[in-house]
Amino acid sequence: MSKSVGNFSPSRAGIAPTSCDLLTDERPHADAEMTRVLKTSPLRTAADPTNGMITFWRHEPLHDVVKPMADHVVMAFPAEPVQFQRRDGKVIVNAMTRPGTVTVIPAGSSSRWDIHQPLSVVQLYLPQATLGRVAQEAGTNSASELLERTAHPDPVTSRLLLSAADTLEGSAAIDALFRHQLMDLLATRLLAAHCGLPTTFRPVTGGLGPKVLARAIERLRADSDADLSLTALASDAGLSRFHFCRAFKESTGLSPHAWLRQHRLEQAMNMLRNTDMSVVAIAVELGYSSQAAFAAAFKKLTGETPSDWRRRAR
Repeated sequence: MSKSVGNFSPSRAGIAPTSCDLLTDERPHADAEMTRVLKTSPLRTAADPTNGMITFWRHEPLHDVVKPMADHVVMAFPAEPVQFQRRDGKVIVNAMTRPGTVTVIPAGSSSRWDIHQPLSVVQLYLPQATLGRVAQEAGTNSASELLERTAHPDPVTSRLLLSAADTLEGSAAIDALFRHQLMDLLATRLLAAHCGLPTTFRPVTGGLGPKVLARAIERLRADSDADLSLTALASDAGLSRFHFCRAFKESTGLSPHAWLRQHRLEQAMNMLRNTDMSVVAIAVELGYSSQAAFAAAFKKLTGETPSDWRRRAR
C-alpha cells in the first residue's frame, strides 16, 4: 500500500500547527511518517490495500516528535525490553517495551518519543474507515474511537499483531487472504479492548447456505487467477467480510485462510505422491514464490520437508 505525505497547513504568525489545525486529508499516512521518524525502511511489510498495513521494523535510538497521522498506529514488541519515554503536552510516561504489551497512537494525536536503544517493533497502520466498517459490520455500539495507550498489557492484540511476522508463507493467494482476515480480527479486537465506551457485538449465528458455501469453495479451489480476496469472497456470498468469515468457519470448521492453506497442502501431497514433478515445479504450480517458501510452509504443517515426505509416502 503506497501512500504519499500530505502537505501541512502553513503556520500562523510563526506558530506551528497543532493536530486540531490539520485536516484529516492533510495529515501524513502512518507509513510515510514512520519512515521519516525512524529514518530507515521496514524489514517486512504486509498490506491489505485500503484496509490497513503491518510493518516490521528494526530501528536505531529515536528522539523525535511523531506528527499527527491519518491512520491509527498500534505497536507490539517481539523481543528485548527497552526503556522509552512518551511525552504528550504536559503528560510524560516512562515505560518499557515488553512482549504482551501494545502501544496505541490514535489518528490525529502527536507525541514526543525518546527511545535510547535499538528496538524491534511490529506496527499496525489502521485507517479510521476500516475501524468504522468493522464496527458497522459487527453491529457494535462503539463510537470506534481509540484510546491512547502506552505499553498497555494486552497479550491478545500483541499475539495477533506479531503473528503477521511469522505466518506469511510465500503464496500470494494464501498470504493475501491471511492479511485480510488479520486486519479485520485486529480491528475487532481494538474495538473490544481499546475504545472509550464498553463495546458489545451483535451475535453471529448460522453458517452459509449450501449453494453459497459451494460457490465459495469453488472459488477457493480455482487454479486460475480468480480473485481470492476476502472482499471478493464476501461479495460473492452477499455478506460483509466480518459475517462471511464467521459463517464460513461455522460451516467448515476453518477460517477461509486456514481452509485454503489446507487445500493447497492436500494438492501438494497428491502431486508428491502420484507424480514425478520436481519440488520446484510443484512450488510453481501451487503459486509459491520459491521452492524454499513452499518447503518451509509444507514443513510447518507436516513436520517434514516435501522430499522427505515423498520418500516416506511412496
